[in-house]
This record gives sequence, C-alpha cells and structure tokens, in this order.
Amino acid sequence: MCGIIGYIGGKQAAPVLIDGLKRMEYRGYDSAGIALINDDGKVDLRKRKGRVSVMASEIEADRFPAHMGIGHTRWATHGGVTDANAHPHTSSCGRFIMVHNGIIENYENMRSFLAGKGYTFSSETDSEALVNLISYHYDERTVDGAADRFMESVRKALLHVEGTYGIAVISPLYPNEIIVARKGSPLLIGIGNGERLVASDVSGFAGRAQNVIYLEDGQLACVKKDFCDIITNGKQEVECVIKEIDWELETAELGSYRHFMQKEIFEQRKAIENAIRGRISDDMSTAILSGLNMSANELRQIDRILFCACGTAWHACLVAEYLIEKYARIPVEVEYASEFRYSNPPLDKNTLVFVISQSGETIDTLEALREAKRKGFKTLAITNVVGSTIARESDGGLYQYSGKEVGVASTKAFTSQIVICLLIALYFGRMRDLSFSDGREIVEAIKSLPDLIDETLKQAPKVEQIAKKYAKYPDFLFLGRLEEYPIALEGALKLKEISYIHAEGYPAAEMKHGPIALVCPECPTVIFANSGEIFHKVISNAKEIGARNGPVIMITDSPESIDEGLADDIIAIPKSHSSVRTVLSTIPIQMLAYYIAVARGCDVDKPRNLAKSVTVE
Repeated sequence: MCGIIGYIGGKQAAPVLIDGLKRMEYRGYDSAGIALINDDGKVDLRKRKGRVSVMASEIEADRFPAHMGIGHTRWATHGGVTDANAHPHTSSCGRFIMVHNGIIENYENMRSFLAGKGYTFSSETDSEALVNLISYHYDERTVDGAADRFMESVRKALLHVEGTYGIAVISPLYPNEIIVARKGSPLLIGIGNGERLVASDVSGFAGRAQNVIYLEDGQLACVKKDFCDIITNGKQEVECVIKEIDWELETAELGSYRHFMQKEIFEQRKAIENAIRGRISDDMSTAILSGLNMSANELRQIDRILFCACGTAWHACLVAEYLIEKYARIPVEVEYASEFRYSNPPLDKNTLVFVISQSGETIDTLEALREAKRKGFKTLAITNVVGSTIARESDGGLYQYSGKEVGVASTKAFTSQIVICLLIALYFGRMRDLSFSDGREIVEAIKSLPDLIDETLKQAPKVEQIAKKYAKYPDFLFLGRLEEYPIALEGALKLKEISYIHAEGYPAAEMKHGPIALVCPECPTVIFANSGEIFHKVISNAKEIGARNGPVIMITDSPESIDEGLADDIIAIPKSHSSVRTVLSTIPIQMLAYYIAVARGCDVDKPRNLAKSVTVE
C-alpha cells in the first residue's frame, strides 16, 4: 500500500525513481509522482492519477538532469483519486516537498492551525498538512545552527503527529540531502557505491544497493550520497546497523507467464519445498523449529495459542486452529488483528501469540503484535520478508522463504503459511501425545506435497474451461467442512479480489441456515467433497443445491464416488493424507479465480482498490 522511493547520488535521478516505483507497483496504488531538485536548486514536480507509466511518459520526454529526488505511488485514504491529491506534496511556500505513507489522524487540527498562520492548501490530503507544518517550524527559527535546521524542523513537526507515517522530505534550500522518518510505516535506506536510496520496500532499490539500513519507529535520518545520520525523535544519536540484501529472494520476473498471479500459482511446489527445507527431524517423526527461540520446557507450559492476522493470512490462521487442536490438543483462538487491539480479550498467562503476515509490515497485525508484547505475552511470527518490521519485533518465528510474491492476491504465500502451521501442529503434537508413528505419517504426507502439487496443477486446462463457462455469473457460494471451511472462505475472497464477483464462503452444513436462499441457476456453488467421515454429509449438501437448480462445481479427491449428474463440473485433486489436503484443495480455487478474472478482462495482478501490503489502519 503506497510506495516511497528516494535517490541521491551521481546518476540521473529520474530513471532510478521511475524504475523503483515500477518495481513497487505490486503494493497497490492509484496515482504516482516524483519531485526532482537540480543542482541549481530548481524543482521539477510531476504527478498524475493512474499508473506510473502515465506520469513517467512526461518525465522520460523531458530528460531531467537532477541527481536527487523523491517519488511516490499513492493509495487514496484522505481525498479522492486526483492529480492534486497525488504525491509529492509541496508546502505553500514552495520550499519543502514531501512524500508520505500512513495516516495522520489529527490533520484537521493541523490544517486549522496552519490556515490561521497564512498557510494554504491545494489538496484534500492529510499529508499536505504535515509538509506545511515542517515549513512552519522552519520559519520559527528555533533551531541552533543552520546545518541542523532542516532535520530539526522535520523532527519538531513529527512530535505533533498522531497516527502513522513513513516520510521522505527534500528542499531546494538543501539540495544535497533527504530527510526521512518513520512511525508504523516501513522505510529503508539502501547503500550503493557513492549513492543512497530510500524506499518503503527493498524492491524499490532494484538491485542498485547491496546493503540496507532498516529505520525503526521513532527514528529520523539525514541521508546524503555517501553517508547518513540517524537520530530518535528525542534527539538521541543512533548507530547505523547495516545488513546485506539477499537479492535472490527479491528478484521477480514474469518470464513466459501472462500474469504474476499465474506464475505464483505454478511456483507453489518450490514455495512448499522452501518452507519445509531443514525443518524435518532426522528420524522423520517431527519438525525442527529452532526459529521459535523457545525451549521445549517453555513450549510444554503453553496451554492456549492465539493467532492474529488479516485477510488471506487470517484464513491460514483458521486452518492452523484445526491442525493444532487436532494433532497437538492445544486450544487455539483466532482473532482479526484489526480487532484484537481494541477488543481486549481475556488471555491466560500461559498463552502463546502467533501473528501471520506475508509482508511483515501489515499495520493491523504489527499493532496486534505490539499489544500482545505490552501485555507480557511471548510473540512469534510467520512472515515471508526477511528483516521486515514484524520479523524484527517478534520474539521469534518462522520465515516462509516463498520468494517474492508480486500478485496482490496471495497464492504461494498462503499455501506456504498453511504448511508452516502444519509443522507447528506436528511439533507441538509430538511434544504432547502424538505418537511416533503418527508423526512419521504426517511427515511422509508433507514430503509428498511437492509432487501432489504438480499433479494438481495439471488440472489447469480443465479449470480454465470451467472458468470461461461461469465467468459471467454474478454470485458464487463456496462450501467446505472442518479444515476446508477456511479454504471456502479463501476461495470466495480470491474470486472477489480479482474478478469483482460477489462470493461468500460458508461451512457446508450451515447452508440450510440462510445461504440456501441464494441458490438459483445464476449462483454456482463450489463444494469441497473429499474422502473421509463427512464425505456423504457434503454430498447431501450438493444434492440439496441441485434440487434447487443451482450449478455445482465440485472439488474432490474421489471423483469415482460422485454419482452422475450430481455435479455440473468436477475438478479432481489427488488423494492425500488429511493433514495436507487443504493445500491441494486451495490450488483449484486459486486457478478458478485467476481464469475467471482473465475471462472478464480484469487487471489480475493489480485489482482495483487493493494493496499488497496494507500499511494503514
């Protein structure tokens, strides 16, 4: 959600900024802009609603010579999608230019105060209030020493901010530095050869930097082409901690695929292999999870687990609840991260808190983590991004190692999260009452997953044909039982996200308690009907839908057991151990959503109104 890029060095800045913005397009946005400061102090500003390419066409034509500047992709929060509301924003005096991620909750009070001081506004945004407040503090001349005046003006302005921010500020008065700061919104400083970059995502560095400094909450930095100084909001100096960037994990090219989502669906074998690599014990009976940073004795004291997440990751938490309660016999609760901080649920002192976030920057999940830590609970994280804020602030956790996921609708990251949750269930189960032989059985199932995923992906041509058949339908239902109920929710979410079709997921048995009113010839139902003790219960649900002329799309590992005429279309998945079946059931609904969206002509990788990393509440 939103992207910040900044550059200062010896190269022409405009191409670097535009390239960085394009590499962060996957985060989600609706407008883009850059501001450049030439050596003579002249400011060039270009911003437009729409894609980066719209704004970039003007920049590339003008060939700006500046060697420093900032850029931004905006996801609208305050004010509509207009050129005026796009970033960067300039103070009314024209001396300060800023890009901002986050939300300033008290911006209206700021605007009223500044308007009374003669400052004017040309947008509806909260961000413009902050850049004018920086100008106000600069004009107050309360800083001792001209060299610190710019940074001190930013620092003083931020002391008045209620909310979150990641900002980069430049000024023609200071053409050799960029001031950056963060609170609740990620910001990184990339270190190149005689150049520095700033970005909200390491992808923005585009391979131009080999090392990175992760700015922490409450820190500001003065960035110049060959060094940077970091201080806290309280003016304490901070030592720069430099880390190497693993570009192998960050590289993402489309290759022969039509969309990143399609590519990432077909990368799930590799993602699962990465998730389990090095995490199986030598005796093949349990998992090795050293990243939890807890001793076996500490883990045995846990008598309740709380999972917090948002969106697709929340569905992974629901799967975790089924798996951990089944195999480890530990009670599990699942909370929306956005609700946890405000609901104040009672938690036992021996509760362990897990958060799941692909990006490691989801603001609601981060704040849930912080709330749990404030209350003294041990906090662990499952995330895909090394060095992300959630990874750094949790007490321990597990990286997914899925590789970069560009498509806004999560695919390989979701199935990777499920597998890691299964490893956790196995690990806790073997500490308690799960037998050696049962552990071996689950491990064998996990090790078989990559091959079973490949077999499932062979259904793609058939799923594509089914998708074309149903692409024009306005509503869908998804039904599943037990651990496949969360997969029904995920199927409905995927379809909504990228095709804009209304869809709902329910436990199959709950259909009779209301949702059956929706069943009609124009509302297809996707049903998971896999082998097991409730197979015939789900078949009965399918018959009830058919009796009301509702089209049925059945995903099943037992197509031979489906009576002719019961389902309009069948998508077969391979038979597997019940512990891993949710992964295989997920792949067809991902493909179905993808091919329906393609048939409808939707922008699959960049669906409207959505962002990959949601960094505002």
